[in-house]
Amino acid sequence: MNPRLYPLYATVAIFLLACLICYIQFPYMASTRVLGNLLTDNAYLGIAAVGMTIVILSGGIDLSVGSVIAFSGVFIAVLLRDTNLPTPVIFALLLAVTTGFGAAMGGLIHALAMPPFIVTLAGMFLARGAAYMLTIDSVPIDDPFYEMMRAYYLMPGKGRLTLIGVVMLLSFAVGMLIAHRTRFGASVYALGGGENTARLMGVKVGQTTVGIYAFSGFMAGLSGIVFSVYTGSGYPLATVGTELTAIAAVVIGGTLLTGGSGYVFGTFIGVMTMGLIQTYIVFDGTLSSWWTKIVIGGLLLLFIVLQKGLLRLTTVRFGGSAA
Repeated sequence: MNPRLYPLYATVAIFLLACLICYIQFPYMASTRVLGNLLTDNAYLGIAAVGMTIVILSGGIDLSVGSVIAFSGVFIAVLLRDTNLPTPVIFALLLAVTTGFGAAMGGLIHALAMPPFIVTLAGMFLARGAAYMLTIDSVPIDDPFYEMMRAYYLMPGKGRLTLIGVVMLLSFAVGMLIAHRTRFGASVYALGGGENTARLMGVKVGQTTVGIYAFSGFMAGLSGIVFSVYTGSGYPLATVGTELTAIAAVVIGGTLLTGGSGYVFGTFIGVMTMGLIQTYIVFDGTLSSWWTKIVIGGLLLLFIVLQKGLLRLTTVRFGGSAA
């Protein structure tokens, strides 16, 4: 069995065990309504996590995601309030801005040989500041196109698979296709194994780095659109810390923080596991919401330890140092 699949197997096993525990205690949690709500409530996080997965697979990090999501909601709300532009045009403008923002960060990371942590940290403050420049207040979104998007749903039984839930599922499908079935995805994995190794494999490191962070910016912008549909407003203080939650979902999903190993499907299971924990706490009714953070922290620590063990096992198998 391939040792690189161990974290993914562990993720799936923990998720199935959590589902079993939830079903035994609260059988109604197996209903289509709960499933639909689980997808809807975690849609914006899942979409952001797709972009974060590609970044971490390359050995990088993107701390600007939460701020870009907040900026996106404010950008949409302000333009809908102050202009007569059609909503789809505003969406297109926003995605162009966030994609360009991500590409600019990727360009700086490559051109100046700067750590992604520093560049994206600066991007985090910049995007949050730009949101505050647009407005310091929460701006409600009252738009017929938004009402149409909220009204659309499908699912058998009494459940509701909303449009934003569908967008999240499609985002993961596209992410899996890009990561595992394209030349760009192969370059991402190669870059995660080391820049020098990637160059020897013929990877265009600069072009790939710009593409990785441009993709993350696009997904953050799309997540911002979904979040604005979910909340019906734009607020510059929204989604503080979402970038850390997305990183946690990626790691719990089995992707190595060092890059070069992981699966987008694992991130989906990671997002669903985190959402399932929150749903369980709501059903229980006696536990504080802070238990969500405690359990997620425990799972994150577990997977970091598992990753360290995986690195040691790989070293023993193929030789070298596990430092």
